Amino acid sequence: MVKITINQNRTLGKRDKMIYGHFIEHFHRQIYNGIYDPDSPLSDQDGFRTDIIEAMRKIQVPILRWPGGCFVSSYHWKDAVGEDRKPFFDKAWRVEDPNTFGTDEFIKLCEKIGSEPYICTNAGTGTAEEMSDWVEYCNLEDEGQYAKWRIQNGHQEPFNVKYWSIGNENYGSWEIGAKSAEEWGRLVLESAKMMKHADPKVELSAAALPNVDWNVNLLKHCGEFLDWISIHEYWDMVPEVNDLADYEASIAFTQHIDHAVTEVRGLLQAMKLDKKIKIAFDEWNLRSWHHPNVHTIKQGIDKKDYIDPRDKNDDNSQYTMADAVFTASFLNAMNRNCDIVGMANFAPILNTRGCIYSHDEGIVLRSTYHVFDLYVNYLGDTIIDSWSEEVPTMSVQNKSGTELELESLDILATKWSDQTGIALAVVNKDPVNHQKIKLSLPANGNQVTLFCISGETKDSYNDVDREEVAIYQEALGDFENDMEIEVKPHSVNIIQIR
Repeated sequence: MVKITINQNRTLGKRDKMIYGHFIEHFHRQIYNGIYDPDSPLSDQDGFRTDIIEAMRKIQVPILRWPGGCFVSSYHWKDAVGEDRKPFFDKAWRVEDPNTFGTDEFIKLCEKIGSEPYICTNAGTGTAEEMSDWVEYCNLEDEGQYAKWRIQNGHQEPFNVKYWSIGNENYGSWEIGAKSAEEWGRLVLESAKMMKHADPKVELSAAALPNVDWNVNLLKHCGEFLDWISIHEYWDMVPEVNDLADYEASIAFTQHIDHAVTEVRGLLQAMKLDKKIKIAFDEWNLRSWHHPNVHTIKQGIDKKDYIDPRDKNDDNSQYTMADAVFTASFLNAMNRNCDIVGMANFAPILNTRGCIYSHDEGIVLRSTYHVFDLYVNYLGDTIIDSWSEEVPTMSVQNKSGTELELESLDILATKWSDQTGIALAVVNKDPVNHQKIKLSLPANGNQVTLFCISGETKDSYNDVDREEVAIYQEALGDFENDMEIEVKPHSVNIIQIR
């Protein structure tokens, strides 16, 4: 029996709703034949799939990052606005992009789903001036050629895009226009200056990673201009061979799931920037995208070697309770780090490894979608103190075959800033064993409701012809101090006490 004691009077922090953010890129079927499909009978007059829009609204996407990702490092935004759209060959993913979905369409998408737009700029083949021109187009009222161009394109009022990222993974050899630490510091400095001159109200992030040399150089030269520092992580790396980690190996990744946050936090603290700059974990997922023979010296010659394999990302049987449990564990960790993490973006929201899958006749809500539904709609926004006693451990093998010992439960206690009550997130990582918990809380008489995601097996998944993973709700009656509740194996649970 696990005893959980909650001190609702001790607040640890208030999380920003942007940690439940998402990401979309011009890759495979995320944009074209995905959210933007003018030829589909399911699309509205603007070309957007209404069923996908509705699903995005339900999880209240707070912020959406676009257009990449690796795509952005050779993307020139001016070719994708106005009537004269110029198709281009995307050298990141080696496909032609028609440029029919550009800045105006992205802003319209964000308006339809009620999301803050977050634009990532081209710091690969692009320039500081091109980035600042983009800010002009989006945010100036009517000054200069770019604001006037926006007006000419039918948008009288500024888009007022607040969040901007300078570059994407420009530290990596795989990125077009990769930079050294010294080159990066110089480019970010000049880009940030020009972007802030165009609109001093914008908040800027820059590509980084848990690397001391890279970050010290970036922060030393550019810290005064930055509001955010961007980090990315995928745990189950399968870009070349789609050999996915099984349930146990996926759970092994939850050990020290927030290590990157801890490392970057320490650096920000050491440089006395932790009160000024927050972490944007603006690209993350359990599993990396599968796209062989593109980011290596050996390039695929035949499209069946580098394009066709991307369809493997569409196999819905891959997205099981392992993905749901990992996702909930990550979100728990970001909630606990809410003092330094102000944004996180699940990559991507649609198709590929997304939480929504689309096909010609509708959509499938994968297991991870229901986790966002739970956390956005049923969990509190204020993190409160809790501690657990006698948490059982479980033994798992990681992908390398090493045995690890992990606690089987991941528990987060929250309350609401605008209403009374407590909501507890309880993630049971154990693949086979139920767990009994005893809640110690002076809240007698309040109603207790359990919201649970769990399939019949750890490998349960949803597809076009099956729905094995969903949220179910159970009323547990009135709360009594030291109330006992049982949670299922491989499950994600929200326990509300109101």
